[in-house]
Amino acid sequence: MRSVDPAVVLGPLELPSPVLTASGTFGHGDEVARLGDPSRLGAVTAKSVSAEPWPGKPAPRLHLAAAGMLNAVGLQNPGVVAWLERDLPALRATGARVIASVWGHTVDDFARAAKMLADADVVAIEVNASCPNLHSIHDPSAIFAHDPDATREVVEAVVDASSRPVFAKLSPNVTDLTVIARAALDAGAVGLTLVNTVMGLAVDAETRRPALGGGGGGLSGPAIKPVALRAVHTVTRALPGVPVIGTGGVQSGVDAIEMLLAGASAVAVGTASFRDPRAPYRVLDELRDWCARHDVARVRDLTGALEEW
Repeated sequence: MRSVDPAVVLGPLELPSPVLTASGTFGHGDEVARLGDPSRLGAVTAKSVSAEPWPGKPAPRLHLAAAGMLNAVGLQNPGVVAWLERDLPALRATGARVIASVWGHTVDDFARAAKMLADADVVAIEVNASCPNLHSIHDPSAIFAHDPDATREVVEAVVDASSRPVFAKLSPNVTDLTVIARAALDAGAVGLTLVNTVMGLAVDAETRRPALGGGGGGLSGPAIKPVALRAVHTVTRALPGVPVIGTGGVQSGVDAIEMLLAGASAVAVGTASFRDPRAPYRVLDELRDWCARHDVARVRDLTGALEEW
C-alpha cells in the first residue's frame, strides 16, 4: 500500500492530522490524553470554559438513546483561571495542540473568557455559541447560534478580544444554517465547527418526568451523523472554501472519510470517546488505512470531493 500524507490545512492552521477531538468529550486537561499520544492528532479541543466557574446542570446528566446518547451536563467547568493554571499545562505537556473553547451567558461573558485566554498556549479559540443543554428546552431562542444577529455579535466580541484564529461552533437546530454560518464568518471567524448536538428530550414513563435532571438535552452519536453530513455539505457548497471541522457521529475511519468528502477540512471525534477513550487514534489509523487501500496520497485531497449524481 502507498504512503499517505495525513496533513491538512484548516484555515490558517496547518495540522499534521485531520482528526481532532470534539469539545466536551476529551476532558479539561490530560486525564484522557494520557491514554494515548495526542501529538498524533490534529488538535485537542478542550471542554468549554467560561470566565467564571460554572456548576452545570443537576444529575442525572446522561441518558442512553437509540444509536447515541442525550447529555445535559450544562457546561460545568472550573473557569478560565483554574483551567489555565492546572489543566492547560498538563494537556500541553502531552504534546497536544490545543483549541480552547469558550462560552458564556452574555456577549460580554464570551469576550471576557476570550480575553483571559489572550496569552494562552493554544492554537485557536472555538466559540461555543450553540450548546443546547445550557438553556431551557422551552426557550431555544436563548441559544446564540439560533439567530444570525446574535451569532455575529458574539463571534465579533471574541474575535476582538483574541489574537488567535476563531472558529464558530454552530447548531443544527435551525431552519437555514447557511445564514448563521455566513454571519459568523462576516464577524471574523476563520472557520466553523459543524455541528453541535441535536436538541432532544427523554421521558421516564414511570415517574412522568424528564429522564435528565436539566429537562432536555443534546443528542449525539451515530444517530446524528446524517444531520452533520448534510450540514457540512450544505454550508461548504454555499460558502466554497470555508474551513470546517466536521463533527457528529464520527465513529470510524470511514465516517471520517465521509465527513471530508462532504466538505470538511478536518473531523472531530466526540461521543465515541465516551465508550473508547482511544477512539480518535483508532479513527485516524482507519482513515489512513482506507486512503492507502484506495490510492489516496493526501488526505486533504478528499475535502469536498463528493461526486454528485
